[in-house]
Amino acid sequence: MNNGKMITLTVNGRSEDIQVPAHRTLLEALRDLGHIEVKRGCEKGDCGACAVLVDDIAIDSCLTLAWTCEDVKITTVSGLGNAENPHPLQSAFVDLGAVQCGFCSPGMIVAAVGLLNEKPDPTEDDIRLALSGNLCRCTGYTKIFDAVKHAALVMSAEGAKP
Repeated sequence: MNNGKMITLTVNGRSEDIQVPAHRTLLEALRDLGHIEVKRGCEKGDCGACAVLVDDIAIDSCLTLAWTCEDVKITTVSGLGNAENPHPLQSAFVDLGAVQCGFCSPGMIVAAVGLLNEKPDPTEDDIRLALSGNLCRCTGYTKIFDAVKHAALVMSAEGAKP
């Protein structure tokens, strides 16, 4: 029985080896590697809970085959910052009350970083479009949009790269 191919994924700056069959998604591989911050939601690309950055572009990891990510940089929400040194978006989500149950937050933050990588000074419409693939059942989105706007201002003032 063939258990797949051994690949190396670079996740949050660290190389991790994993054996994956051809049909294994990046979401499944990341969860198998212990990256539980990448949430398993709809598993069909509708909710955005599984969003990660691949070479600084936000993607749904449930729609991406793991073996296609061997030579790229993968960043999860944990790779953006931590409790001692949070990313400005992580701080803004907490400070402005954009986090409620927290299930969608990792994907929302990752999608917002993807937006700010492309457009450091996004309009309201840019934010709405960039986060349109992320579902939240708790917040009503207003505080999430406010947090992204706030983080963009903070990052611009600090000259920070997303």
